[in-house]
Amino acid sequence: MDIEEDIKALQLDSSEDSVMAEEQKPDDVEKPDMLEDELKDEAHPDLKPKHVEPKGAAGKETSPPEDIQVDVEVNKKRHLNVVFIGHVDAGKSTIGGQILLLSGQVDDRTIQKYEKEAKDKNRESWYMAYIMDTNEEERVKGITVEVGRAYFETETTRFTILDAPGHKSYVPNMISGASQADIGVLVISARKGEFETGYERGGQTREHVQLAKTLGVTKLLVVVNKMDDPTVNWSKERYDEIESKMIPFLRSSGYNVKKDVKFLPISGLLGSNLKTRMEKSVCPWWSGPCLFEVLDAVEVPPRDPNGPLRMPIIDKFKDMGTVVMGKIESGSIREGDNLLIMPNKATVKVLAIFCDEDRVRHVGPGENVRVRLSGIEEDDILSGFVLCSVAKPIPAVTEFVAQLQILELLDNAIFTAGYKAILHVHSVVEECEIVELMQQIDLKTKKPMKKKPLFVKNGAIVLCRVQVNNMICVEKFSDFAQLGRFTLRTEGKTVAVGKITALPTVADSA
Repeated sequence: MDIEEDIKALQLDSSEDSVMAEEQKPDDVEKPDMLEDELKDEAHPDLKPKHVEPKGAAGKETSPPEDIQVDVEVNKKRHLNVVFIGHVDAGKSTIGGQILLLSGQVDDRTIQKYEKEAKDKNRESWYMAYIMDTNEEERVKGITVEVGRAYFETETTRFTILDAPGHKSYVPNMISGASQADIGVLVISARKGEFETGYERGGQTREHVQLAKTLGVTKLLVVVNKMDDPTVNWSKERYDEIESKMIPFLRSSGYNVKKDVKFLPISGLLGSNLKTRMEKSVCPWWSGPCLFEVLDAVEVPPRDPNGPLRMPIIDKFKDMGTVVMGKIESGSIREGDNLLIMPNKATVKVLAIFCDEDRVRHVGPGENVRVRLSGIEEDDILSGFVLCSVAKPIPAVTEFVAQLQILELLDNAIFTAGYKAILHVHSVVEECEIVELMQQIDLKTKKPMKKKPLFVKNGAIVLCRVQVNNMICVEKFSDFAQLGRFTLRTEGKTVAVGKITALPTVADSA
């Protein structure tokens, strides 16, 4: 009987406190989500979510104005995506791993486990890369295949590391990584022979830089890695030689070397010059900043939180509904918003938003998010679709006019009407055909030539009409740079880069 009375008393208590319970409901709802997220994110078991406290607070708020304030507090650090690019084996994953270790995202026990694993494979120097390269294939071969993701923070900024593959077979994966990035870190190996193979024709260093530029990575940090190698031994001559070879090339790729490019010597394996400046005893001639300082100081163009929403979808999966992943290029998303997925014009409702690992109510541009939607099946979404606002949807087209710069064609190819290639624009990968060459631009005067070209050669800039088989979502470059620039590749090589200058007037955007 006592037990029953106790229960009754508790029930009475709980009915009195129902107001309290109401307030805490969102909190309880979120907890299973969190668990599920942690289970799902087994790929990075050591990356613990950081903002757990504010999340609960955001859940308890009931009135919208305060709600916004809480979210602003959660996200008051700015957020940047950093992509690591460069030739295979330059040390991109090792640097990524070392950064996570130095910023306290990975504990020592995990590192010891990786060290032992690497020793067993006779690859002792790879243990740092194992933090970023999580699957077995990547570990056995020692090369990154997928774009690895991880998060770390400095004093002023939250970073997402995108560790892109350097191997030329995986350039399409690298493109999807770079198209989400704000800053590029170009990793170059100073080891004798390695810089040369990466830089010469056919090496990935060149192609990655050109791709990064076209994909909108405006700021580039060139880190000269493996300075601790016996063949280099922190030699200033070697560092200067690499810098003097890279500068003209970066210039020709369209980078303003004085403003947008910084060079740094580092050692990814030892962690030198990453978080703290180097000792003079190690490297007497370097007095510049370390990597974390440079990353903190990088300025990126502001994005418009009140603009029309644009979020290209990179990935989707099922998890209590349909979840899409991507980076918000402009606009903001709130829980409960009604949005549109183009080009299939599906109206969807936002059920939940996850930023890094935390559930948030409201998220602004520049963030990588996972959004849970209702109103659409996972099978109806392809990567390359765009989540956008109902009022101002993104144009969906099968043809557009673009200004193309031809980089290098395959040996016997002629660039003319009828040329076919693979088009990469934001997260879209689609086969395309050049239907008409409209004008060639004179490289000296930058004005269009009078004569209509029949074909063009390497290095030419040409205005042409491009057609694709399926509807794709794009914007004019002048309206929206991130969704209006693209690359053309064929047989594993980047042949041209371009920007969309005009969309057909009857663009189906209703």
